[in-house]
Amino acid sequence: MTVMLETPMKFVHVKPGDTEFKSGGLRDFFSYRDLGIAAATGGKVVAQLTRAERAPEAGTGWHRHVCDFHVVIMLKGWARFMYEDEEHLVEAGDVVHQRPGIVQYLFDYSPDMEYLEIVSPADFKTVEVPGPAPVPPPTPWK
Repeated sequence: MTVMLETPMKFVHVKPGDTEFKSGGLRDFFSYRDLGIAAATGGKVVAQLTRAERAPEAGTGWHRHVCDFHVVIMLKGWARFMYEDEEHLVEAGDVVHQRPGIVQYLFDYSPDMEYLEIVSPADFKTVEVPGPAPVPPPTPWK
């Protein structure tokens, strides 16, 4: 008989003022707000809010995430992604399931862009990769 050791899950209720947007995340042109899910799940899942802080210049570059699950829910504004060789406009209310290993490039976004990102595991890695297609230029902010 196999015994599986489970990481205990904790209840968490995070209100808007409980955590702040902070720089120092994966991208220096975004800020991130931790929602307490990584700690509550023992690192199984991370949920964070991501918002634009500066106009897009070079974007994220071509990359893929090493993870089992990745969902982006656009809450405000819009962003333009390349997923492999296809451009996708992701607008407020849209939900994107980024299958594991999909090659992507976030290259444009609105000044008010904010999205909820849910990823498993919480300590997922990002790997730069060669791009499969040309990337359109970003829209200048006014």
